Amino acid sequence: VQDAASGRDPASGGEEGSRRRWKEEICRILGEIQAPLSPLLLRLCHWLLPKLLTRLFLGVQLHRGQLEMVLRAARTVRSAAGARPAPGAPGVHPGIPCLQPEVPLVFLCSHQSPVDGLLLSFVLLSQGVGVPRVAVGTRTSPRLRSLLQRLGGIFLPSGMAQRWNDRDEGLPGAVLDAYVQEVLRSRQPLVLFLEEPPAALRLAEPARRWLLRVLRALRDGAVPDVLLVPVGIAYDTAP
Repeated sequence: VQDAASGRDPASGGEEGSRRRWKEEICRILGEIQAPLSPLLLRLCHWLLPKLLTRLFLGVQLHRGQLEMVLRAARTVRSAAGARPAPGAPGVHPGIPCLQPEVPLVFLCSHQSPVDGLLLSFVLLSQGVGVPRVAVGTRTSPRLRSLLQRLGGIFLPSGMAQRWNDRDEGLPGAVLDAYVQEVLRSRQPLVLFLEEPPAALRLAEPARRWLLRVLRALRDGAVPDVLLVPVGIAYDTAP
């Protein structure tokens, strides 16, 4: 982030004013990406979602053997009090039980319906995996975006979903790199949707940008390893 900021010339007077402007700009970009999780909203949604799902579906089938395989492969253990990440780490909030894997989990999902994110988040939370950070598409209203951020939704900074050259991402790209590295270091589940409905069998541009951040985190040594978990969600009739 410092390297990206030093390469630009903010319209400010003096070094102190320049630092203040960069800090404000970085905070603005970070606010576009995420917001602090709300334990109250998470508990409310955890209570409401089963009622919503029973109205939308006759049943939801989960392959428990595959879930147990994922947890075993990640060597997931319940965090002891002395092994918890810092309270300010992404996704760590008092009163919300979660499991801390030894390597970060990145779920790579097909995408058939807007319900996919809610459904997968509910399954992961109810199974004790934790509150995931879910990459959400850009076509959301400001109010819905704010709500989803409080529930774990993350977004590309404005403009980055466009087809830019990777080298032209500048400060927004640097802030996004640092954010994804922190999420992976804290071993919080990360959910990436590879497609954007109605397109199928084609990697979406936002997904490519998120995957690039994960690859850079591995290349730069921010995390020693990442467990990639392919996820398929199928519906008899997509809602």
